[in-house]
Amino acid sequence: MADKFFFQGKLQKKPQQVGESFKTKRTTRPGSKEAPLKLTVVTQERQVEVQALVDERKLFATITLISDGQEDIAELNSLISTPKTIVLEKTPNRNDPCSCGSGKKYKKCCG
Repeated sequence: MADKFFFQGKLQKKPQQVGESFKTKRTTRPGSKEAPLKLTVVTQERQVEVQALVDERKLFATITLISDGQEDIAELNSLISTPKTIVLEKTPNRNDPCSCGSGKKYKKCCG
């Protein structure tokens, strides 16, 4: 019985992690007054076109005109081209034809 070990003491509590986690909800969005988009264009005509796109989507941007540089409107393109989710009216039954157009039954294709 001498080789058994019985712990006699306090168990330490797990330390709490307060305020150091990843923040999933952003307070500022890109394209707002607090965080305007930074865009560069090459010509004055292109600056007018980009400003029209920004105004149409009610965004805020600082557009700089650089005649000898390259155009950089990647931030604007990423906000404009967000994918749309396809929602079906109802889920098809198992034996109905699949909605993707393959001609198979739903249960053998996408179900």
